[in-house]
Amino acid sequence: MLVQTKRFTIAEYHRLSDLGMLQSEFDSPRTELIKGEIVSMSAKGTKHTVCCSNLIAELSALVRGRAVLRCQDPIFLPPDSEPEPDFTIVRDREDNYLTGHPIADDILLVIEIADSSLNYDRDVKGALYAEAGIENYWLFNLVDNRLEAYSEPYRDAQGKGNYAQRKYVLAHQAIALPIFTDTSIELSKILPRDK
Repeated sequence: MLVQTKRFTIAEYHRLSDLGMLQSEFDSPRTELIKGEIVSMSAKGTKHTVCCSNLIAELSALVRGRAVLRCQDPIFLPPDSEPEPDFTIVRDREDNYLTGHPIADDILLVIEIADSSLNYDRDVKGALYAEAGIENYWLFNLVDNRLEAYSEPYRDAQGKGNYAQRKYVLAHQAIALPIFTDTSIELSKILPRDK
């Protein structure tokens, strides 16, 4: 038997959302559009939530007055993707993104926090961000308790995206934001510590 799946455009995805078709009456799981497929996002565990809260505090102070910090908001990656990364640091735009979600050219850094979604965030979303030409991608790997910092996006001969550079930053180390090299984030203040 031949199985066919329906791939959605960004416009169709927005229409489904406007019609309330991406929610049930009992719950409203977050979804995102990845390469035309509507993907249900994983529930956030305690470590994910703690890491997210820690990042909000640190990143807000570092980018204030220089860029805009967005948390779990959509980004627009035509023709068929609208992911909702945990964080994006985007250029300050006069319209404050009221006329549309950030596109790849607006994005200075995209950040995901992953535990149960580690392979998906590394392989699927990482490739998506690279294909879009997003220069810097950080993956807070809660499984191995480290940051994976990716840069230098490229596409291979088949058009699949990846990053040429990957750097591991351990829990006791610090790293500068790639766009603001006068900054520093100590990972010990970000990564949740087991008791």
